[in-house]
Amino acid sequence: MRFSQLLLPTLKEDPAEAEVISHKLLLRAGFIRKLTAGVYSYLPLGLAAIRKVERIVREEMNRAGAQEVLLPMVQPADLWRESGRWEKYGPELLRFKDRHQRESCLGPTHEEVITDLVRMNVHSYRDLPLNLYQVQTKFRDEIRPRFGLMRGREFIMKDGYSFDADEAGADATYQKMYDAYQRIFTRCGLAFRAVEADTGTIGGSFSHEFMVLAATGEDQVVICQHCDYAANMEKATAREIRSETREQPLPLNRVPTPDRKTVAEVCDFLQISSDRLVKTMIWLADGQPVAVLVRGDHEVQPVKLQNLLGALEVTLADDERIAELTGAPAGFLGPVELKIPLVMDEVVAGMSNFVTGANQADQHLVNVNPGRDFSATHQADIRMVTEEDQCPRCGGKLALTRGIEVGHIFKLGTNYSQALNATFLDDQGQSHPFIMGCYGIGVSRTVAAAIEQNHDRDGIIFPLPIAPMQVIILNLTPKDQEISAEAERLYHELRKQGVEVLLDDRDERPGSKFKDADLIGIPIRLMVGKRFKNDGLLEIRTRADGQTSEATPTAALAVIGEMIAKALNPAGDRP
Repeated sequence: MRFSQLLLPTLKEDPAEAEVISHKLLLRAGFIRKLTAGVYSYLPLGLAAIRKVERIVREEMNRAGAQEVLLPMVQPADLWRESGRWEKYGPELLRFKDRHQRESCLGPTHEEVITDLVRMNVHSYRDLPLNLYQVQTKFRDEIRPRFGLMRGREFIMKDGYSFDADEAGADATYQKMYDAYQRIFTRCGLAFRAVEADTGTIGGSFSHEFMVLAATGEDQVVICQHCDYAANMEKATAREIRSETREQPLPLNRVPTPDRKTVAEVCDFLQISSDRLVKTMIWLADGQPVAVLVRGDHEVQPVKLQNLLGALEVTLADDERIAELTGAPAGFLGPVELKIPLVMDEVVAGMSNFVTGANQADQHLVNVNPGRDFSATHQADIRMVTEEDQCPRCGGKLALTRGIEVGHIFKLGTNYSQALNATFLDDQGQSHPFIMGCYGIGVSRTVAAAIEQNHDRDGIIFPLPIAPMQVIILNLTPKDQEISAEAERLYHELRKQGVEVLLDDRDERPGSKFKDADLIGIPIRLMVGKRFKNDGLLEIRTRADGQTSEATPTAALAVIGEMIAKALNPAGDRP
């Protein structure tokens, strides 16, 4: 590919609309252009990077025994009603009617469609296990699309679905997919972790998210520094906090706390630490109020609370609703004599003689004890893990970091097969629902995540396996015939060797070519200029570390070949 013929409209400044690094750089580098909110056109180099990820995904899916299919993007409402998700999925599901007034949706995912396909065509245990996948455009009508390819409405995704006869088979398939995903993201050249995760709207009993680690990641990830435990904050747990000695309950006392509303203010006033106070917050679960108790230095994890209550949505009540429900102002709430359901974090259950609000302005209660002074409707782990907690597996130190979800695998069980009556006959002629799994990768999102993890002040630093081109040749003196002839020769020689190469043949100053090369992030830069004319030497520069070396043309070609081979096959384990 020649730069002079390439559609690559680079920009000198960050676009005002872009909020995160990957969005800025994808626009500046001329990889994408916005059509409308959350919908982008992929330009040649942007599409080339996406195709690299797709190729790795396909190779590893096929290696793991999965078969590729392509399913319709338009899905009938009847299938979603069968599964029960037509009403549950929410406004992200783009619903519409055709000319015959039949309701349909644009597929955000394909559990219903694949289950329907299999129930119509697979009937015997002899046909199992079965693992099908596709790479396809999805659409989710995000309320606030943002961050470019990180959270758009239309995106490219690999989604796969497995069907097994029993739990043992489903577990084996899940492990195969887990291993395949490990290989995929390793081959993409990314630093990542597989973390335990909530199953969300997909459903199922168990799941892992694959997180690209990046300081700009939108998800918080909990990682043990001593073992392989990792989970996102929605799923993370910690080793149980226990008091060394259980205090004997002391008499309940009411104390004045004038104008002291916050945890810090109350603790300072009463001369206690925040772990001696319990916060009472009013949440609305599908509109119904519930009082939630956590220790003063802890915070509620909304997804844990939502799952505990079986709610579709949980939100914090505003001050007006709090006063209406409790008769007390926010900041002075407590569980004693509160007439709404109580949810207590398990840490609170192990506490004694703690401080709470008294459900009266400027009043708190001292020496509150669960069981004696109040009873909880639910008791469970509903809090966010902190760095002060210990690993639930080994007791080691936990660390909080940021990550970007690029893959998610689920053990679905029979959620969809039972709802859609998708069954097979075993060797005794008995009918059973398929045991299913679901496996997704955000292909376009993976490219954005790679940029979030790999960039500097000058632009993108692509890992070589997913770079749109492997080598860029800079003709630094295009008006010099000898230099231009050598640049052309190297360009053709590299292409002959199967190297993906971009020749910058533009009549531009060297400084402009250097800036564009850094911006678009091609891993290896080969420079042909006066050094070649005077001494017969070329300069090789690696984008990742900025290291520059000199070599003769013959040696340069050999060095580049070795660099590419090492990056594409670091462990000698290609399919």
